[in-house]
This record gives sequence, C-alpha cells and structure tokens, in this order.
Amino acid sequence: MVSSVLCRCVASPPPDAAAAASSSASSPASVGDPCGGAICGDPDHRLRLWRLFQTLDVNRDGGLCVNDLAVGLRRLGLHRTEGELRKIVQAGDKDLDGQLDFEEFVHYLQDHEKKLRLVFKSLDKKNDGRIDAQEIMQSLRDLGVKISEQQAEKILKRIRTGHFWGPVTYMDKNGTMTIDWNEWRDYHLLHPVENIPEIILYWKHSTIFDVGENLTVPDEFTVEERQTGMWWRHLVAGGGAGAVSRTCTAPLDRLKVLMQVHASRSNNMGIIGGFTQMIREGGARSLWRGNGINVLKIAPESAIKFMAYEQIKRLVGSDQETLRIHERLVAGSLAGAIAQSSIYPMEVLKTRMALRKTGQYSGMLDCARRILAREGVAAFYKGYVPNMLGIIPYAGIDLAVYETLKNAWLQRYAVNSADPGVFVLLACGTMSSTCGQLASYPLALVRTRMQAQASIEGAPEVTMSSLFKQILRTEGAFGLYRGLAPNFMKVIPAVSISYVVYENLKITLGVQSR
Repeated sequence: MVSSVLCRCVASPPPDAAAAASSSASSPASVGDPCGGAICGDPDHRLRLWRLFQTLDVNRDGGLCVNDLAVGLRRLGLHRTEGELRKIVQAGDKDLDGQLDFEEFVHYLQDHEKKLRLVFKSLDKKNDGRIDAQEIMQSLRDLGVKISEQQAEKILKRIRTGHFWGPVTYMDKNGTMTIDWNEWRDYHLLHPVENIPEIILYWKHSTIFDVGENLTVPDEFTVEERQTGMWWRHLVAGGGAGAVSRTCTAPLDRLKVLMQVHASRSNNMGIIGGFTQMIREGGARSLWRGNGINVLKIAPESAIKFMAYEQIKRLVGSDQETLRIHERLVAGSLAGAIAQSSIYPMEVLKTRMALRKTGQYSGMLDCARRILAREGVAAFYKGYVPNMLGIIPYAGIDLAVYETLKNAWLQRYAVNSADPGVFVLLACGTMSSTCGQLASYPLALVRTRMQAQASIEGAPEVTMSSLFKQILRTEGAFGLYRGLAPNFMKVIPAVSISYVVYENLKITLGVQSR
C-alpha cells in the first residue's frame, strides 16, 4: 500500500510540528512528511519514494504516464478514474512532456501533501489530530450545509459519497469513527484533491474588491454555496459594497475622467486644480456627477457576468469544481466581454454625465434621449473596441498577480489554516487590481475620449488607432496615462471601504464569516 513508503514519525502532527519542520525545508535528502506537510528528516524517505516510483513505473521508461499510474495503483489496491489520473499528471508535469519523472513526482507529492494538510487542519476543529462526526457537521455547516450526526457518521464510514473532497471508500480503516492524519493522507496522497473549499472561501477576490472597473475574473463558488443559494448572497453583498465604495470615491473617479478627456500639455490639469474647477463650476454636488449610473450598472453587469461565466465553464468542458488558471482567464474574459457588451450604453452615459456642465441634462434619461436624437444608436457604442481589448490585459494580469501572491502566501505561511487575514487579503487584492489597471489604462483612456467625442465642441470623429497616434504625437507616451494619479489614489480607500461593507452585509444576509 502507499502508506508503506510514507514517514510514520508521528501518528498525527502536533500544532507546532510544522514550524519545527519548516526549518529543514531546504534539505535535499527527503520530501513531504506528514508532520505539517514540510520536509521529513528521515534519510530513507526519499529511497522509499523511489521504490514507490519504480512500482508505479510499469513500463520502466523512467516516467509515469496515465497508463503507468492506472496499472501501478491498481496493483497497490487503489482505483482511480482516467480523468483523476490525468489531473495528477497535469498537476506535476512541469516540462509538459506528458509524464512525471522522479523529481516531478516528488514535488507533486510534496505540494499535494501540503494542500491535504490544510484541508485536514480546517476540518480538525478540536486540534487533536483526528476528525470526528461533530467536526464534519461543523465544517459542512460553515459551508452552508446542515447534516445530522448520523449522516456525518456515514461520511466517516464512507458508506455514501458526494461530499466536497470527492467519493472514497472506507477511509476509516480501523473502525474508530474518527479519521487520523495517516488515514486521511494515505488515501488522498495520490488522489487529485485540487478544489479546497477553505481556500476558495478565504480567498474571495472579485466579489469583495470594487475599484470602479468591473473587469476582474469572477470568483469561484463551492458546490455547497451554489446548492444552498449562498452564492447570490455573496453577489448581493459584493454589489452593495461596490455601490458604497464607488459613491465614496466618486469625486476621484470624476476627476480621472476630466483629466483623461481635457488634460493636455497646454492644459496641465492637476488634482487640486481639477477639484477647484469642478466645485467652482457646479458646487460640491458636482463632484458626484455620473455616480448614479455608475452604481446602477453594478447589478446587471455582475448578474450577467456570473451567469455567463457559469455557462462558459460548462462549455470549456472542465469537470472540476474550480478551473485551472488559464481556463479561468478564458472563461472570465469571455464572461466579462458579454457583460460589458450588454451594459456598454450605460458606460457611455456614465462618461457623458461625468463630463456634463451644470444644466446641460436634467438626468440620465434626458441625457440618453438627447444622445439618441443627435447621434443615433451608434453613439452608445463609441469606444467599444478598446474597452473589449482592455478586458484581456486587465483580467489576465489581475488574476495572475493575485494567484501568484496567494500561492506564495499559502506555500510560505499557510501552516495550520488557509485564512490569510484581512491585511494580506487587502494587500493582495490592491496590488493585483493596481497592476491590472496599469496594464489596461491606455486602452481605458482612449475608450473614454472616444465616448466623450460629441461632448467636446469641434472634436473630429476619430478611430482607436488614429487617437493612439494623435496622443503619442502631441503628448508622448505620458499622454496615455492622464488621470492615473486620481485613479490610483482611489484604489486603497475603494478596496478598504468595499471590504468593510462586504463583511457587514454578509452578516446581515446570514453569510457566516470565517
């Protein structure tokens, strides 16, 4: 059995074992012990892993392919589907040759065991090294699923399947109605447990953070959240948080739009000068022009994006609860494009309302009616192309930076819990959103200028490419980043406000904070 190659230095890891073991993490002699998911000090452990590798390498070619794993694990009494085995190979195959060499196999086991330990520790509420029926009930209750003690005992016995770590058979080998670390680890070590609900729950990103540009890839929700309806409560809480956040930072957002459209070398509009100009022209209330429709578009955009994302996930063909990074990027970008296409006329209205002078329009409907009468339906889609092109760099870099920071934190600091804490979550979200905005900002500026064309007297009709050339010729590369200062100034308050409001709305809506 697989357990014969694994370290048995302790039956269940004490709370401080991981910290003690982490100091030896650089040792090349061994890999992946149960004591905290770090590096075991047993010098024979790597040899035992080599023997397991040879047992699984049925065709003796020095690599483990899907067929090798299927035959080898069957000989050890473990049965896995082809899809599960393919996930194992894909997770560990660093050189993309379709198989695992010994070093890739060792690294896969090491990384996978750390994930398993996070799940085990999240279930082990009593911190006694064992999972019992009460802890199963509490963990599922935290995920929004209520079960009886009898049902929890059935889960421990593995009589029924369908729970969140996947169907297994008789994990409780000794019949004690509890599962210790060794029983948990022995079964799952060569089972592709990629979807850890604790990590999904703790590391919400796009649902929580609203910096005014809703181009992020949607968050994943666990099966339990979708089945119990918790997902819509998260979305409502996120929408409410975004509304408050956007309202609080609206003056900076309007200043950004004014600088994007009107600032130039001859009109060097600064932050203080811009605020002074707005207040002098329309009073303090004018600082919030365009905010109403900016808030109104949150609900339809979020709903359309979420529904589109769920449908595209099915088209991608993944049978996992969560997608891999590149699949999330594709599905999220397509969902964002669909949502943006649906509500894009509201984006144009938001820009026109932000740029309007006192008395120019009586409201949003009057603005829409006048645009339609003077410029036709096409005016509501000006700047559409650069807006769509901006989705890919924004969503891609935001997702990549966030996942990189998240994985770096999990690998380095997640010993007993996947909970990063408020400060880490805010820091990762702020940095990733800032990087995404920085990458897509030139396209956002060109989009805003195209949306504002008719509001500027005597402005010629321009295309995206000609506008890029004109800005570079007259203002240089710096011209593509007009308004960047107020845009970045609003990121930290926007993220902080949206997080605080989100957490309070979750409590109001009955979503338990972890």
